[in-house]
Amino acid sequence: MEINTGNTAWLLLSSALVLLMTPGLALFYGGLNRSKGVLNMMMMSFSAIGLISVLWVIYGFTLAFGTNDSAGANNVIGSFTQYFGTQTNFIGEEWLFLGAGTGIPTYVFMVFQMMFAVITVALISGAVSDRLKFSGWLLFAFAWFTLVYVPVAHWVWGGGFIGSKIKALDFAGGTAVHINAGAAALGLVLVLGKRVGWPRESFKPHNIPFVALGAGLLWFGWFGFNAGSELTVDGTTAVAFVNTQVATAAGVLGWVLVEWVRSKKPTLVGASSGAIAGLVAITPACGFIAPLPSVLLGLIAGAVCAVAVSLKYRFGFDDSLDVVGVHFVAGWIGSLFIGLFATLQVNSAIEGLGASEGLFYGGGVTQLGRQALASGIVSVYSFGVAVLIALAVKALIGLRTGTEDEVAGIDVAEHAESAYDLSPTTGSSAGGAFAMAGIGATKPAPESAEPADEPAAPVSEKVAG
Repeated sequence: MEINTGNTAWLLLSSALVLLMTPGLALFYGGLNRSKGVLNMMMMSFSAIGLISVLWVIYGFTLAFGTNDSAGANNVIGSFTQYFGTQTNFIGEEWLFLGAGTGIPTYVFMVFQMMFAVITVALISGAVSDRLKFSGWLLFAFAWFTLVYVPVAHWVWGGGFIGSKIKALDFAGGTAVHINAGAAALGLVLVLGKRVGWPRESFKPHNIPFVALGAGLLWFGWFGFNAGSELTVDGTTAVAFVNTQVATAAGVLGWVLVEWVRSKKPTLVGASSGAIAGLVAITPACGFIAPLPSVLLGLIAGAVCAVAVSLKYRFGFDDSLDVVGVHFVAGWIGSLFIGLFATLQVNSAIEGLGASEGLFYGGGVTQLGRQALASGIVSVYSFGVAVLIALAVKALIGLRTGTEDEVAGIDVAEHAESAYDLSPTTGSSAGGAFAMAGIGATKPAPESAEPADEPAAPVSEKVAG
C-alpha cells in the first residue's frame, strides 16, 4: 500500500480532536452538575476513555467494521475474526471506502472510530448524575457498548442493513451516536429513578465557566468529528467543516432567542447548550447539505431543544443534564434534514451509496422516509436494550447509591475525594493560609450571645449549587 500522507495526517489529527471532545464533555457536564457530584460526573467520561478504548481494539472494531463473514451475517454484525485484537495481519492494510482506496492505513481508521465509540458512551452519563453507582456505570457502559453501540455502528456505517438495505445516510453520527446515546439515556434514567429532591429543589450548575470551556472544547473537537468523517481531504471535507461552524453558530442564536423571548434574560449556559444542539444537529447532515440549509438547521435545533429540555418536567423523567432534550431531539432533527436538503452538489457519494437527494432538490420524500425509519429503529433498539441492561445491573450489583450518600455528595461516597477543598490549610478555622501570610488579618470577632449549642442554619443548596 502507498500511504497518502495528507489523508493519513488529517485522519490522525481528527482522531486527536475527537478524543479531546470527551474531556471537553467532562468539563461541560461537570460545570452543569452540583459541586458535590462534579468529580463523579467527570470520572464517568474519563472512565469511558479507558474502558471503551480497550474494548474497541479487542473486539469492537471487528464486530462493527469487519466484513469477511457471510453476507447474511454482515447485515446485522461484522466479523468475529477479521480485526480481532489478536490479529496483526492487517498491519499495513489500506482502508477502502466504496471499494476505492483511501491511502489510509486500516489502523488509522480504527483509532478514528475508537474515539466515536468513547464519546458515545460518555454522552449517556449526563442523564444520570448524582445518583448512579460508579460500579453500576462501568457495568452498564460495558454491556451497552457491546450490545448496542457496536451493532448500531455496523448497521449504519459498517455495511449493515441501515446503510446497505434501507439506504439511510449518517455522515458523522447523528443516528449512530446522538440518537443512540439519547435513547439509551432515557431508558437508563427511567430504571434509575429521580434524584432526591427533584424536581422540587433547584439543581443549578455549580460552575458556568466550566460549562462554557467544555462547550468550546467540544466545538473545537467537533471539526475532527464531522469534517474528519470524510476520511480524505477534498471538497466535501471543506463543506462539512464550514457547515459545522455555521450550524453551531446558528444553534447559539436559536437557543438564546428562545431564552430572550421566554424570560428576557439570555444566559451563558443557554448559549453553550445551543452550541451543542447545533453541533449535534449538523453531525449527520454536514457532508450532504449546503451551508445555508445548515444555518437553518442550527437555528431550528437551538430553538427546539431550548423548549424540549423542559419536557422532562412534563413527563416526569429526571434527565439530569438534558441528554434526551439535546442529543436525542437534535439528532432526529439533523437526520430528517438530510431527507429535505441532501444534494449531489455537495456529495456525489450519495448516489454511490444508493441514496436519494432531498425533497427540496427533486428527490421527493423517499430519503426523508428512509431517515425516519433508520432513526426510529435505532431509537427503539437502544432504548429497549438500555432498559434491559439497567434492570440486569440493578439486580446484580445495584444501580443507585444510598440516599444518605446522594444527599451528602456522591464524590466522597464513591471516590473519597471532593472537587473543592475549602478547609484552612492549618486545620484551624481562624484565617488559614491568608492569616499565616498576614493578609486580611483582623481581630477575633466577639463571641456570640447565642447559646453555644444552637446549630447554624444550613447553606441553601439552591444558592451553593
